[in-house]
Amino acid sequence: MSDSKVLLTYKDADGNYQIESVWATKEGNHYRINNIPFFATNIALDDLVDIEEEDGALYFHKLVKASGHSVVQLIVFDENNVILIGKELEKLGCTWEGSHVKTLMSVDIPTEVHYNVIKSYLDEGEEHGLWSYKESCLSHEY
Repeated sequence: MSDSKVLLTYKDADGNYQIESVWATKEGNHYRINNIPFFATNIALDDLVDIEEEDGALYFHKLVKASGHSVVQLIVFDENNVILIGKELEKLGCTWEGSHVKTLMSVDIPTEVHYNVIKSYLDEGEEHGLWSYKESCLSHEY
């Protein structure tokens, strides 16, 4: 199966609508999200979504089935720490992606990882001034 770009609409900090694209694989009449969103909210890795096609572009329409994954978006204050932070998150069971914005990280928290462990790590780093983070899609109960 080939991957396609699915366009996600979100509001930026100024309240303006923006578009982010993520890779997705067609599964029947739906698409499975293949990477972690950097800006859009309420969408996670492995979610199954419905799309609307407009002029050949695939736009997110609605969530069909949540994967159970959660997503956290981090702005790291020292770009030299991004890889180290990523490795620490990997040790905690997460995966992550770096952005074209060198200090922006998007973190996937799989269903089997206890979010309270990740939240403690994130809160501690934020308290020490290492980063700021946003819980963009929480599927975990904690």
